[in-house]
Amino acid sequence: MLSSNPTLMGTAGGTFLSVVPNLDSEDVLKTVLLAAIGAIVSFGISLVLKFFIKKYQK
Repeated sequence: MLSSNPTLMGTAGGTFLSVVPNLDSEDVLKTVLLAAIGAIVSFGISLVLKFFIKKYQK
């Protein structure tokens, strides 16, 4: 269902352009830091779970 829908594109573009001026650099930095911390924690948990699964499958 990949089609060019001008209404959808206009709505998405308008939403994006209405949100951008309301963003502070502080909010963007906080979001980037929280996303990085979440990715690191998720990766660490997946490594720990993989270790335990390999350990107990033997």
